[in-house]
Amino acid sequence: MGIDNELLTEFKARFDANSTNQVIKGAIAKVGIDDASLDNNVLRRHPFEFSNETKRGAITNQQSSGRCWMFAALNTARVDTMEKLDMDSFEFSQNYTLFWDKLEKANYFLDSILETLDEPQNSRIVSHLLMDPVQDGGQWDMFSGLLEKYGAVPKSVMPETFHSSNTRKLNSVLTSKLREFACQLREDHKAGSSLNELTENKETMLYFIYTVLVKALGEVPESFTYTYRNKEGEYCRINEITPQNFFKEYVGWDLTSLVSLLNAPTEDKPFGRAYTVKYLGTVKEAKPIQYINVPIQVLKEAAVASIKDAQPVWFGCDVGKMLVRDSGIMDEHSYNYELTLGEGSGLTKAQRLDYSDSLLTHAMVFVGVDLDEQGQPLTWKVENSWGEKSGKKGIYSMSDKWFEEFNYQIAVDKKYIPEKWLKALEQPVIALEPWDPMGALALVK
Repeated sequence: MGIDNELLTEFKARFDANSTNQVIKGAIAKVGIDDASLDNNVLRRHPFEFSNETKRGAITNQQSSGRCWMFAALNTARVDTMEKLDMDSFEFSQNYTLFWDKLEKANYFLDSILETLDEPQNSRIVSHLLMDPVQDGGQWDMFSGLLEKYGAVPKSVMPETFHSSNTRKLNSVLTSKLREFACQLREDHKAGSSLNELTENKETMLYFIYTVLVKALGEVPESFTYTYRNKEGEYCRINEITPQNFFKEYVGWDLTSLVSLLNAPTEDKPFGRAYTVKYLGTVKEAKPIQYINVPIQVLKEAAVASIKDAQPVWFGCDVGKMLVRDSGIMDEHSYNYELTLGEGSGLTKAQRLDYSDSLLTHAMVFVGVDLDEQGQPLTWKVENSWGEKSGKKGIYSMSDKWFEEFNYQIAVDKKYIPEKWLKALEQPVIALEPWDPMGALALVK
């Protein structure tokens, strides 16, 4: 049945019969849906005062790039570095990790092409691999693999370049070339080339990617000397040190003790099991991505325990939902869409995931929480990486209900997680399809 004039006449009459529609129509036309729907009471619910806070550095800015997961991870790590170097603030080079991430993703992609040579060219898996082979996004375990293999360096050792802060064109060039390489590998396979021959060709392809990255991002240091001033203004020097040793000595994390908790309350992902995502990774030889799916209360309690222990918490969420960006407020009642549009969202968290209405889109850091008299969270203090112009000089406030509805993942030390949930790591890991929403943070552009 199509849309005919009779139906349109009925729609118009019903709309015009409600005088409120005329007022709302004018307001939305003037300022847009969000500003017309904003509940100003949300500002009163977020005083930006928190009972428990961790240390943090100066606000960072990922610029025009999708490196939120890197910024969040390095902003979490730098708290330990600030303590060890006796500094008020410190910033790691996100360009350094970006370089290695792009090169490793190119290798991971080409290996995946080699693993799927016998798949039809128009198969869903090949189409998925070709969609975005070197996008900016990533997952916690992907970054853990980069840190373990390459370490980290101070920002001054490998500062930003135009293309580290503006990745769109770089990604376009690399993506186009990698698709060409994929075509070559598949065509050579059809022509009878052996796997050894294809692997040799792959190394030549990787060299091209390497040259582009050096030209766009700069050469990565094998070792460096770092000079700085501590809190007392004293000049300090760290002589010739490798990035790997700098990370080990001045962050000192045991990466094997950090665990990713997930809250995906859908029927296909039972709680108490560990999951991975097929064909999702960066460093090929690193451990696969792994999450433990648990009830949301487990995420909250682990995050609170970590914050109380002065440890900030990396997390992944659907940042665009009910976000007042200028004010830096994430609240489930930020906008009265039911009043301006007639209806708000009627989907549960599980339904939003199942029907593609929500997924992981951004990573940030919990650096505080406001607890009530019973120790329950009221609001969460969030360190973002969008500079100081949004939020309260880069700091956001998240309601606890928003946490429940739109937060999906945290990374914390095992010691903050009850043993009953850690037992999931002793069971076989369930592999999710590459297009599952739980892998979406790695597709951020």
